Amino acid sequence: SGQLEWQDYFFHCIYPEEKRDIWPKTPTDYSPATSEYAKQLRGLTSKILSALSLGLGLEQERLEKEVGGMEELLLQFKINYYPKCPQPELALGVEAHTDVSALTFILHNMVPGLQLFCEGKWVTAKCVPNSIIMHIGDTIEILSNGKYKSALHRGLVNKEKVRISWAVFCEPPKEKIVLKPLPETVSEAEPPRFPPRTFSQHIMHKLFRKSEDSGEEK
Repeated sequence: SGQLEWQDYFFHCIYPEEKRDIWPKTPTDYSPATSEYAKQLRGLTSKILSALSLGLGLEQERLEKEVGGMEELLLQFKINYYPKCPQPELALGVEAHTDVSALTFILHNMVPGLQLFCEGKWVTAKCVPNSIIMHIGDTIEILSNGKYKSALHRGLVNKEKVRISWAVFCEPPKEKIVLKPLPETVSEAEPPRFPPRTFSQHIMHKLFRKSEDSGEEK
């Protein structure tokens, strides 16, 4: 797009808590609050995966099993900080992309900026108090053979206000499972749309494809 990314961020894994000793020590309530947030999100993730499984006509535990189960599912936490931008038309907080995750959850400081691409145009997500935003990532799109779509989204910056968001990416283990369309989502009329890949291979494929696309633009 030619626009610069105008952001800073802090990123770390919040589940499992094997590396909790390197979490920030200040503020002092960061670790207990983050740990409790991860616990609550794991419960919510299980419920949403169950609902999505039923939506595909599968047993409700199926998608949870296919992403490795709740004990194997990684929760990656990214705190995004978007400073005031004097020329917001020349910058983006985050360029347009889909997430590699199964599900992504987002909290924000009530400053609009998250946009989703829907029906050929960018739509700004509403800031609803006491709510959490959830969207589907590549992992679920692959498993459902495209019946569920990974949300194309981007983040805008603001001339008047600082924008902050807290995103959690629910990701399958990188090497333990192979992501591919489930047999129940495939038919003669709807052949597999995605080749089998581990989660790690999918990430590398996506990065390589992005690099190729950037090279073509140049």
